Amino acid sequence: MGNSLLEGISMGLLLSVIVGPVFFTLITNSLEKGFRYAMVLALGILCSDTLYVILTYFGIRILADNTLFELVLGYVGGLILVGFGISSLVKKSIDRPNTGGIELSTHKKRTAFAKGFSINGINPFVLLFWISIASLVSMKESWSGTQVFLYYSGILVTVFCIDLLKAFVAKQLSRFVTPRLMGILNKAVGFIMIFFGGRMIWMTWIIA
Repeated sequence: MGNSLLEGISMGLLLSVIVGPVFFTLITNSLEKGFRYAMVLALGILCSDTLYVILTYFGIRILADNTLFELVLGYVGGLILVGFGISSLVKKSIDRPNTGGIELSTHKKRTAFAKGFSINGINPFVLLFWISIASLVSMKESWSGTQVFLYYSGILVTVFCIDLLKAFVAKQLSRFVTPRLMGILNKAVGFIMIFFGGRMIWMTWIIA
């Protein structure tokens, strides 16, 4: 049971180091509007991820008894992770914050939750990520409902806590957020994603 929680925490750590719109949104809003504002924004991100978890997990469970679907899901989920990895490896460094097309300066504090929810929710790669995670969980046939819950909880709580940490240390972190560092982070995440994706494809091939 503890292993599922540890796996969830490790996946949450991986998701947390991905440099994208959410990362820059947390940093810039913490610097401009304070930690409390960024904390509410992070809560919106958490709720958006939770909604995706529910949709993808139960959506995949409906079709889980179909053997062909399980094989397709395993291969597709693995390829999605590999695709994420390759995308991270070839991604160009970003010189300035990317807010995902949403203007931040005109929003008031009461909209922080909606901002976090929408910036995370409109990113199609977030949905694809959770689909790949649900695919991975569907292959853990020996896991009980409690283990699945601990796995997802480990991911969500880890991501939320690190988002809060990012916001809290934003002023200290901002001096280190250079294009070169982002490039290094993206490459590291890319290799890890490719490893997880390749492992998932390999496990599916063995089952087949």
